[in-house]
Amino acid sequence: MNTTLRKGIDWVGVVDWTIRDFHSYDVERGATYNAYLVRDEKTALIDTVKAPFAEQLLRNVVSHTDLTRVDYVVCNHAEPDHAGALARVMDALPQATLVCDKKCAATLGQYFGDRNWKTQIVANGDRLPLGRRSLRFVETPMVHWPESMFTYVPEEKLLFSMDAFGQHYATSARFDDEADLAIVMQEAQTYYANIVMPYAKAVLNVLDGVASLPIEMIAPSHGLIWRRHVSEIVEAYRGWANHRPKPKVLVIYDTMWESTAQMAQAIWEGASQPGIDAQLIFIRRSNLTHIAAETLDAAAVAFGSATLNRNMMPMAAATLNYLEGLRPLGKKAVAFGSYGWGKGAAEAIDEILRNRLDWQVLGDPIRSQYRPTPTVLDQCRQAGRSLADWAQKTATDSV
Repeated sequence: MNTTLRKGIDWVGVVDWTIRDFHSYDVERGATYNAYLVRDEKTALIDTVKAPFAEQLLRNVVSHTDLTRVDYVVCNHAEPDHAGALARVMDALPQATLVCDKKCAATLGQYFGDRNWKTQIVANGDRLPLGRRSLRFVETPMVHWPESMFTYVPEEKLLFSMDAFGQHYATSARFDDEADLAIVMQEAQTYYANIVMPYAKAVLNVLDGVASLPIEMIAPSHGLIWRRHVSEIVEAYRGWANHRPKPKVLVIYDTMWESTAQMAQAIWEGASQPGIDAQLIFIRRSNLTHIAAETLDAAAVAFGSATLNRNMMPMAAATLNYLEGLRPLGKKAVAFGSYGWGKGAAEAIDEILRNRLDWQVLGDPIRSQYRPTPTVLDQCRQAGRSLADWAQKTATDSV
């Protein structure tokens, strides 16, 4: 496995092959926790790893240098998947000074208590000389925690980008050009949608802030290192942060006795126009992670549920709650659903689409009592066609 980024700069992180749940994020391809070792006249460890992997991290460091020769441990982000091993690492590195920003130091204090660590507080633009090379710090608040920070090596045009540009992807490859780029980009989109999407404004601010930096390599805290496709991932982030849609229509639904499923099928049929990526997603055969990733760049969404106890089905409610937290913007939408003796689901969905997700809703909810009639199914097909027309227009306008 190739772990060398530049001469004297190596990946010393770990691959978590077996993880499948990352705080409710379905990581079907596993994950990595990336840490990096920069060796010069002074030696710096950039980030640590999740606590259970502390010893493996230290073994990786020892394969390059003696632990007593590590001068600095840079903490770009205090979340436990990156800083969980920090206490063990600081105990093992007797000469090391912890380097972080002020907010990060406060957060680490809440996680680890009052530790007698040598600490150097840095701020935006500060520089730490290592010898021939140096570290420059770029504070990136709310990408995606308040204390988040990038570390830049100007002499190597190398950006340690913390969680930005990352992917949850366990593989023996370490670089973007050693793996299938389609998979890497898919995992990057999934990561952005489920972790970073709520902070789009902050992402744009950061992208503008680092635009003047010459960058030849981006080394994130998860997944593969970008060295061949840097411009592609940066442009993708800018598109996602601007909520730039594709000509895509999602029909997301939950059903009880297949009436809502029939309505969903009819909407999908209507939306399946030339040039439109129309997708039918049955919530209980999918997962929140996938739905969020597909919603990120969809121009239009039809969302439906059968009525249960005068409300929508539980997983439909969970899906809308999840999307509300992620705040995907700029969608055209329609609510639909079936009911028996009492209404509720379609009305509840419509209220959320309008008032909590702030999507532009296409007319009143489409309702069906018991089985959908041919008239209702025609109404569904027409709604699908309208969503497809909107998707084609907005995607064209956003180019």
